[in-house]
Formats: sequence, structure tokens, C-alpha cells
Amino acid sequence: MAGRIGILTGGGDVPGLNSVIKGVVYRGTENDFEVIGIRRGWEGLTHVNLDDGASEARYIRPLTRENTRTIDRYGGTVLHSTRTNPSKIKALPDFLAGGCFPQNGATWDLSSQVLKNIERLRLDYLIAIGGDDTLSYAARLDQVGVKVIAIPKTMDNDVRNTEYCIGFSTAITRATGAIGRQRTTVGSHERIGIFRIFGRDAGFTALYTAYVSSIRCCIPEYKVNLDKLLDLLITEKRNNPSNYVLLVISEGAQWEGYTVQYYGDADPYGHRKKASVGEALAIEIRRRIGEDSIVSDLTYDLRSGEPDFVDKMIATTFGNMAMDSVLAGRSGLMAALVNGCYAMVPIPDPKLGPRRVDIATMYNVERYRPNYANKAGLPIFLTRA
Repeated sequence: MAGRIGILTGGGDVPGLNSVIKGVVYRGTENDFEVIGIRRGWEGLTHVNLDDGASEARYIRPLTRENTRTIDRYGGTVLHSTRTNPSKIKALPDFLAGGCFPQNGATWDLSSQVLKNIERLRLDYLIAIGGDDTLSYAARLDQVGVKVIAIPKTMDNDVRNTEYCIGFSTAITRATGAIGRQRTTVGSHERIGIFRIFGRDAGFTALYTAYVSSIRCCIPEYKVNLDKLLDLLITEKRNNPSNYVLLVISEGAQWEGYTVQYYGDADPYGHRKKASVGEALAIEIRRRIGEDSIVSDLTYDLRSGEPDFVDKMIATTFGNMAMDSVLAGRSGLMAALVNGCYAMVPIPDPKLGPRRVDIATMYNVERYRPNYANKAGLPIFLTRA
């Protein structure tokens, strides 16, 4: 046996994850590697008790060509996922109660347990698939010497060092389809249609959806003037023979004078849920200009079901690129698209935070629309000239 590879998926699921897993398993077994699936993301390396057969069966799943043969036909992740941050565990598993772990307030840092389990599982490499939160912990493992390969996935498309993250294309495909279907209802009632979409810190999903739907958008990177936005919307509505207008808005978007509203407890990475900015905007529209709106949340449906062609192709390729690095003995790298080309790049520095839309080249601040001009010569997902 050439070695043993562990693979996990963390954070929210997106279409295409199973294509990565299958690509790693098929390429790995062809080269005499054993591939071990770690279930439920980083939780699988913090909560597994390798001295308990039932716990090991819950969290550790040997992957073969036979049990991954058809998984790429479906969405989600066969390894399941959680938003677990091993450095901020709120409650210790029973078998670790009384253990000596660093504590910060009400949380424990189980990184030593993660390293212990990686050693006991005899993992030569760990492939982590996730967004900026999941990969921030992969970067930490890389810094302490674990051989890690990262693969970016998120509908927000906001992981640094890459122009593309798995799940982005399918999210846009689903969003534009939903908007297309709902045009008939918004038009029939002569309303303002507001489509709230994922994008906590970055507006790529709203921007690209607006681009192909030919509608306006509000994104977190630019705080719009509400009076100007409403003037643009009402003018467009009245110039439309069907007397309706559409707008797509990121969940993290703001306007001058609006403060984002949060609710619930923070997740393990410090994020709280945002109240619906779409509903807040609808209230302002009614109050200021007396128009009724239809608010539609385009959220979890965008990450459900099988991947589209682009996500399936890039996911399969990213999985094989990860194996290329394993076979070359390289680690601390992430599969990526750079200037429109496949590349292996350093795992992003967590301190830099998420990647954001470059307003100067991608967003028209006068029209609150994407920029459509001067695209010749640019890679399809490039964020700045």
C-alpha cells in the first residue's frame, strides 16, 4: 500500500462534493492508496473514539471504487457535514470529559485530539473540502506539519486564491431558473420582486445572478443610496409594459442608514444569522413609495440536488489535482482556478478573511447593476482586471 488518505467535507453542502470524493477515491486506488472518509467534517476528528467500535463506525468510513461508483450522480455529500471548529468546541464528548485541553471561555481547543486521531488513523495526507471557515482550520493543520490538501467549495465563491469554488455555478443556474419562473407571478401582480440570495460577506452570487438575469443587484461590498435605488426601480417598473421590476440582493447587503440585524447564537466560527434584508427592504419600499413587493428567499434550494455541468467538471478536476499533489509529495496547497486556468496555490491565510467583489471593475455604482463592458481577454470568473 502506497499510503492512506483521509478526506472530509465541512460547512454547508453544495452540489459537486461527491464528484470530488469519487475522483480522489478512483485516482487514489489506481495508485495503491487507501482512502478513508471522515464523516461530519471536522467533528469526525474531534468526536471519534477509536477505542469504541460504534463511534469509529459512525465517523470513519473506508471508501472504495464500489461504494463510490454512483455517488457523483447526486448532490449533497455522502460523508455528511457539520460546521465544527476543533479549536472552539462548546461541549466535550463524554469520553474526553476531564481531559486536559486548552480552554477559552466556554469553549475547548481539541486540536491535540485531532492530531492524535490523524496519527492513530495512519493518515499520510488529509484532503479537506470546504469554504473559508473549514479551510481556515486546514491552514492551521498545515502550519503544524500535517500534510493537507484543500479544495474550495461555497456558493458564495469567496475563498481567496481562487476565482472559482465548487457549488457556485449550480447556485447561479438554480437562482436564474427560480427568478425566471417567478417573473410570471411578480408580473401578474405588478409588484417589485425582491430575491434574497446567499452572500454573507461577498456579493458574487447575487452579482452573477443579476448579470445573466438582466436585473439590478445589491451586494455587501457597496452600500447603496436607498432613495436612488428606489428611483431606479420605480422608473424601470413604470417603463415596463407589464409594470413590474426585479432586484436580487445579497443577504449581507446594506443601504445607507440600514444596520444589519442578527439573531440566534454565533456558530463555531463566530457567525450569527442575518435577518432577512429582503423583508427589511420591502418594508422601506412600502413606507417610502407605497409600492408592494414580493420577497423570495433563494437559499437552500440553490445548494440542493445534482450539480450542473460546470460544477461536476471542476469538482472532478479538483479531486484529481489533489491527487496529483499527493503523488508528487506536495502539501499545503489548494486546487484553484487562476486567470482562468487550473492551478495549485497556497492554502489561503485565514487572517485575510473572505474574497470580495472588486467594485471598480465588476459593479456599476450608478446603475446598481453588474458591469457588462470590456470583458474581452478576461477569464470568465476573474474578479479584477
